[in-house]
Amino acid sequence: MIVMIVAGAFGGKALDDWLQTGFPVFTLILTVGSVIGAMLYAMRGLSKRN
Repeated sequence: MIVMIVAGAFGGKALDDWLQTGFPVFTLILTVGSVIGAMLYAMRGLSKRN
């Protein structure tokens, strides 16, 4: 889970730096998206155990 979130944050930061955005749009979008994705991944893993 941590790897997914960190990858989203660094990927968003890299996109923002590459596109030279004034506001960190991609950092926010990819970080929130990766947090949601990590939570869904964890919930699916927990539901398969039971």
